[in-house]
Amino acid sequence: MALNLVKLCVGVAAVEELQAFVDHRIEQRRLQGEPQLSWHITRMVPKRREELLDGGSLYWVIKGKVQVRQIIDEIEIFTDNEGIRRCKIWLEPRLILTHWQPRRAFQGWRYLVQKDAPGDLGTSDGQSIPPHLQRELAELGLL
Repeated sequence: MALNLVKLCVGVAAVEELQAFVDHRIEQRRLQGEPQLSWHITRMVPKRREELLDGGSLYWVIKGKVQVRQIIDEIEIFTDNEGIRRCKIWLEPRLILTHWQPRRAFQGWRYLVQKDAPGDLGTSDGQSIPPHLQRELAELGLL
């Protein structure tokens, strides 16, 4: 069974902002002739790497709710220009909308077992709610 990560998406107020950021990075990589993957850099290295690479995703918390995920492709350990050991999590650029799941603020990332992960939108109910409508429903306390 796949293991996932959950992380706060700091500085992003909506899924559309995250998508625009990912799209910008992908375009930069395309212009440089590099593989068109997204990434996130963190200082801590997951100890359960193999489980994460067995179909895991990075679930993003935006405005206090898990709202979207990206599939993890690779986990790379490297040393930055200042000599600090870091971890680059390579991600599929496609954002997969999920059912919203409340999350309190935390630092770093947390493991998320599949049974506790929110389901993808459109998979169980046959419908996908656009992010702006989800936001409005959440503000009304209906989601």
